[in-house]
Amino acid sequence: MATFSKRSKKNLSQCEQDLQILFNEVIKIADCSVLCGYRGEKEQNLAYSRGYSTVKFPNSKHNSMPAMAADVVPYPIDWEDEKRFIDFGNMVMRLAQSLHKDGVMKHRIEWGGNWSRFKDYPHFQIRV
Repeated sequence: MATFSKRSKKNLSQCEQDLQILFNEVIKIADCSVLCGYRGEKEQNLAYSRGYSTVKFPNSKHNSMPAMAADVVPYPIDWEDEKRFIDFGNMVMRLAQSLHKDGVMKHRIEWGGNWSRFKDYPHFQIRV
């Protein structure tokens, strides 16, 4: 069974409880890395300027503590393998729906891979 690296554990610990619950279940099924939980002003505005985000600080769900969003990718990372990101995202969303339905998670999850205007395959956030 896969386990999170120290960096992934730290990043996930910055996230809202339901994201922690979800990805602690995901890691039991698929190896993955938590690239980002909380983002401060400098990091958020850099992500915006590089085109990785459509919003500046403080308008991202990454910008609260605990973070209402996490960027999580299948490991090992292959940025060119879009199908792998889509398959991973769909698996995460099926699991999130099941955990929510069973009452394990109180919030629904939204995936950036389902957005029409801007595809953000690593991005998962709390729907409120």
